[in-house]
Amino acid sequence: MSQNHTPDVHLPMLTVPQAERLRGLAYDYFARRGGRPAVEGGAIAHDGRLSPLTTLAQRCRTIPEEHWPELVAEHFTRLEGASQGGEGREELLRQSYLRLVSGDAFDGDAADHFRYARPVAEDLLVALALNAPTSVRILSDADVTRAGLDELWAAGRANLLGEPVKHMETRGPSGALLHSVSGDSHFVASKALVLPELAQAVTGRELPEAGALVAVPTRHLLAFHPIVDGTVVDAVNDLSGYALGAYQDGPGSLTPRLYWWHQGRLVCLTVFDHESRSLSVQPPQELLEMMKRLRGEQGTSTGSPTATAPDLARTVDEFIGRLEQDPASLGDAFAAALALAHARCAADPDAAMLESWEAWVKAMQIGSAIFATTLAREGTVQCRVGDRVLTLPATGPAPYADARAWLDACWLALVCRERDRLTMLSQVPLDDLRRASALDDYVFHWIDTLQSHWLRRPMDDIVPKLIATMETSHPHAATRTPRDFLDLVDYQPVALFHRLITDDKAAFATALAESLVHHERYWNGQRSNDPRSRVALGPLAMACLAHDWEFPVDTASPYLPKYLVDRGWCGEFPT
Repeated sequence: MSQNHTPDVHLPMLTVPQAERLRGLAYDYFARRGGRPAVEGGAIAHDGRLSPLTTLAQRCRTIPEEHWPELVAEHFTRLEGASQGGEGREELLRQSYLRLVSGDAFDGDAADHFRYARPVAEDLLVALALNAPTSVRILSDADVTRAGLDELWAAGRANLLGEPVKHMETRGPSGALLHSVSGDSHFVASKALVLPELAQAVTGRELPEAGALVAVPTRHLLAFHPIVDGTVVDAVNDLSGYALGAYQDGPGSLTPRLYWWHQGRLVCLTVFDHESRSLSVQPPQELLEMMKRLRGEQGTSTGSPTATAPDLARTVDEFIGRLEQDPASLGDAFAAALALAHARCAADPDAAMLESWEAWVKAMQIGSAIFATTLAREGTVQCRVGDRVLTLPATGPAPYADARAWLDACWLALVCRERDRLTMLSQVPLDDLRRASALDDYVFHWIDTLQSHWLRRPMDDIVPKLIATMETSHPHAATRTPRDFLDLVDYQPVALFHRLITDDKAAFATALAESLVHHERYWNGQRSNDPRSRVALGPLAMACLAHDWEFPVDTASPYLPKYLVDRGWCGEFPT
């Protein structure tokens, strides 16, 4: 790797040349004012103060370099105009908030001025910050003495509880439900200090006795997963990947670590290996035992790896029976139906039985119903599911209608050869999917590619979108998706589609065989009996498309049900 592309040691979000330019701009800013600045790695010392460059570097990374001088000047001008202290007691009590800061925020001599700050968990401290109209400043020991520490802690907590945030439900790559809380405020992540109250406010439910998994990657983001069932196992992977990616993206990076909120305290689950400079998640024994018990007790819950096909079939039928009265359960119904379709292939790997085809059709119908109802903005929508035609209310965009659900619905429609439903799915606005999904950009470029293809856009329109998908799935860009999931599962349909549109039959056959090997490797690595391990859904959809384009497809391959690929059941009954 050339120096032009090597990440800087102190500011890794920039390349070495970019970081040097930013340091030079910062130096020039203070030098022009008659100061004698000194650049120290990821910070600049000036006028007796040390200003970190991390947040500024994260902002620079997102804009063209010709605009960096104005951004640097704006940044330091704002810092110079910040509060310098001296506020009275009443003002301090009125405007102070509890504030989470990184464990190394008060290194060196700075620690002598913030002795009141308390450790919360590994790599996290809680301090007090003054939320002034034009700036946010961490209070010093001298500030705290003027107002009284106990009074400030109480005022800071009360003010933090009142800080508004935006809430969104989303699902991670493994399907775990995540609650994402965001906002422009510097105190969003600090809401982890009052997580029970936050959960009650945004979900309407109290935190379960088992607590919640929590990530606070930047000061503007917080994500949590209440521990209620076996999906906590998936949430550990999904949330740790999300935390690392958001921390690297910034701005306002706080910590890439994953935590467990339990019995009023935060327990760190992330271990940092200083020798290899890598992070891994190692839950304590108490949490591990809880996760094993919940995974084993999950029974017939949606997507349970331990549920049998008959159990899942009963669950799906129960969902279908109440969808008209409880349309908000469409997301859970889809998860259960998709699990059933995969589970049927455990005993029937070729999908040679009618019950298997029925399961795949029901999953396809429910997945399509999700987006038929969210596309409509008013009235009702008629949706066939099984042998019933359901009247469902139009909802507009919904949290369960996210990008992951769209991809699954698309794969199922391709497998079942549902042209009209594919056309409907291709009309779902990308903006709706983005609002419902905290995912890497490559996922949305990929959906854009598939929609453009199905709507018969010119190849000159499709190819740039496919290239954008490939480029944004690079490790430097796709920081929120677990690496093994991206490489071994999520990227495989992209590689297969590339071979399809270039009409390279030999390369497609090779890529298809490789994708199935990758599928097996991923699920073996998960040591999971998850129903999704039974069928390589994305590659199956591409294989079905290839079969219809008269590409040779080896239907004896594992994880590709023969009678789904060769259209053996298509037209068997109305869908």
